[in-house]
Amino acid sequence: MEERVRAYVLNVEKAINTLSSMSLDEESRGIVELARTYLSDSKYYLEKGDVFTSLACIAYAEGLLDALKRLGKASFEWEPLSKLLARPKVLVAGAFEILHPGHLHLLKKAWELGRVHVVVARDSSIRRIKGREPVVPEQQRLEVVSAVKYVDTAVLGDEEDFLKPVEHIKPDIILLGPDQWITPEKLKNEIRKRGLFDIEILKLPERIGGELYSTRGIIKRVCQIQRSSNIL
Repeated sequence: MEERVRAYVLNVEKAINTLSSMSLDEESRGIVELARTYLSDSKYYLEKGDVFTSLACIAYAEGLLDALKRLGKASFEWEPLSKLLARPKVLVAGAFEILHPGHLHLLKKAWELGRVHVVVARDSSIRRIKGREPVVPEQQRLEVVSAVKYVDTAVLGDEEDFLKPVEHIKPDIILLGPDQWITPEKLKNEIRKRGLFDIEILKLPERIGGELYSTRGIIKRVCQIQRSSNIL
């Protein structure tokens, strides 16, 4: 039941994203926004484990959009439920210390490929890899990432073995960010040693945005503002 409701949620979300880019009259835009509210409620109850209330909310949203379509006020296509239920698992991993548009871009690209499962780096991993204390503790980072609309599930990584979550989730696709420390070739070799041969490894070609599309850039900007305030 939960997987089916998640498929309904995804279908409505895709339809709303399509309609948001269209030129609609004022009344139709209001109906789309009402459907968006029901969608938000459905996702909230689904994450709380209340599947039946979630289903009721998404059914209202679907009905509103279907009415617009049948009245000729909007044009879009519903995805077959069988296709949505068969969407591949896409794994994304990262520190996600200060969530910024670069992170959202990565998660959206993953969502376009399938159901998104995120592995959030442990505090100990950040200390080991970045040589400093994490800006935000792991439980808080996990909570924030879990709330992103593109994310299906999010878990903390393993402190000793970064491939353990991969073995547990068994994704169809792993999507690497442009700045991640491991190359697709090395990762493919490592997961094959674990007997995982059917995972496709993809990597975003380049970062988007400017200086504030990275944790390092945001920290640098905060320090600049702090120094300027102290001088004044």
